[in-house]
Amino acid sequence: MRGRPTSTPGLHNTSAVSLDCATAFQTIALDCIASIEAQHSSACAGDAEAVHQIRVAITRLRAAVAFFAPIVVDAEWLRVKKEIAWLNGSLGAARDSDVLVEYARRKRYRGWAKHVIKQADQRQTRDHRRLVRCLRTVRTQRLISAIADWIRQGGWLARCKRNETEALQVYCARELNRWHERLIRKGRHLKALGESRRHRLRIKVKRFRYMLEALTETVALQSRSELLHLHRPAKRMQRALGDLRDLKRFAGLPSRSPQAKNGKRSKVPPPGYRDRREELLGAAIASYRELKHARAC
Repeated sequence: MRGRPTSTPGLHNTSAVSLDCATAFQTIALDCIASIEAQHSSACAGDAEAVHQIRVAITRLRAAVAFFAPIVVDAEWLRVKKEIAWLNGSLGAARDSDVLVEYARRKRYRGWAKHVIKQADQRQTRDHRRLVRCLRTVRTQRLISAIADWIRQGGWLARCKRNETEALQVYCARELNRWHERLIRKGRHLKALGESRRHRLRIKVKRFRYMLEALTETVALQSRSELLHLHRPAKRMQRALGDLRDLKRFAGLPSRSPQAKNGKRSKVPPPGYRDRREELLGAAIASYRELKHARAC
């Protein structure tokens, strides 16, 4: 196992004493599969929120695998992971299109985006049709079944039974501390980070947030209030970085400026873009600072 022990508060709830790491992972991961299956029909019907919830479930699943990696990762997972990336590609494209159209229809941006809203709508329709075809394929059905089977009876589980694993409370305390320290290290120069590094930081913050939620809601290892000092800034930081990414992608649309001649495209940003960008970056930095000082004791 990696890292060093820590005394993170809230990891001594007696209700979790009977759980081991393998059972905790199965509980969290199967909840993700249940969420994917519950949203499948709505996503196929074009429900943008259902598409979002499937993406959240997949991210939660991948976060759980990463969190319990020393215990669960095996050759079977590596094969499944490639198929998840294939499915996530269509989900991500549909979700990105939904966000762009939502931005374009906001009152403050309608005038700026009026020249591209038709293309954005067409792109949204195309991406959702592609996603529906993907979701209805036998390949997707087999993928979901393969993930569920791997969670319930994969080779990793037999390996766990052969090898003694440490107590769930001890393992989670150390891993939460290790993930927390990694976030602080990676976000140290947040204001100067390039877009790709900021995106990777956002993914790490998102996974940290989701594992905090899973350990409090799904496994009931501790109450939400006991980890609120970590969850609250992590959630705000993730949302600020996500909104910043969405805003930059929206600003990249080839809109025309009022002064454009001969129908040529211009790079004039959306109204209030710079102020909003600075506001979101400031919110992310403030959340990072709060998270930095919310150390386990």
